[in-house]
Amino acid sequence: MKTKLANQHQHTGEIVVLTGAGISAESGLKTFRDSDGLWEGYNIEDVATPEAWQRNPALVQDFYNQRRKSVLEAQPNVAHYALARLEEKYKVTIITQNIDDLHERAGSTNVVHLHGIITRSQSSRNARLTYPIKGWELRMDEVCELGSPLRPHVVWFGEMVPMIETAAQICSTADLFILVGTSLAVYPASGLINYVPDEVPKYIVDPKIPTVYNVDNLTKIEAKASIGVPELVDELMKVDAEL
Repeated sequence: MKTKLANQHQHTGEIVVLTGAGISAESGLKTFRDSDGLWEGYNIEDVATPEAWQRNPALVQDFYNQRRKSVLEAQPNVAHYALARLEEKYKVTIITQNIDDLHERAGSTNVVHLHGIITRSQSSRNARLTYPIKGWELRMDEVCELGSPLRPHVVWFGEMVPMIETAAQICSTADLFILVGTSLAVYPASGLINYVPDEVPKYIVDPKIPTVYNVDNLTKIEAKASIGVPELVDELMKVDAEL
């Protein structure tokens, strides 16, 4: 695999990685929406919307408790560890659509969670009030400092994505961009690649490369994350000059 780094000069060495469900799937976590439109056998509308929380908060809480338990039982895979290894040489920011903490557990130190993180709770009245969850279970009688019930710190369908502007700014400063395990089907995360400057080398690692329009300097690596990411990282670690 040949990287496009040889011609890069006068850069600060900032690598930005956008990851999606594909990288976590290899750790045994179900992708957010399977081909049948269900997530772990549930309709998305019944467990992942503000309306679902209003209708049946106990169902939603239990659903995310079970997902949290699965996350805590899962382990980072070789793709997570490979991305963490990049920090030995480069400044790396990982922007993830995933709500698990596998990047952090693999050793990545700069992770932006677009859709929240399941190991934290948030106030159902003020989303900026978030708290760590001890263990996997968040009980219905647990409340925030305002007295309102705690819900999963997860961005549901129909809610704003508070970190999207931060993520767009990060992408605009990238010296190299890597996309891993995402179909680019979920808005607004799907548009982040368009904020990366045209001249910046871009890599997509996925067994099914998504369709990307009007993007320059793009290298497609048609492979699972566990195969394609370590290979790409090995190449990047061999590059003598900084990006």
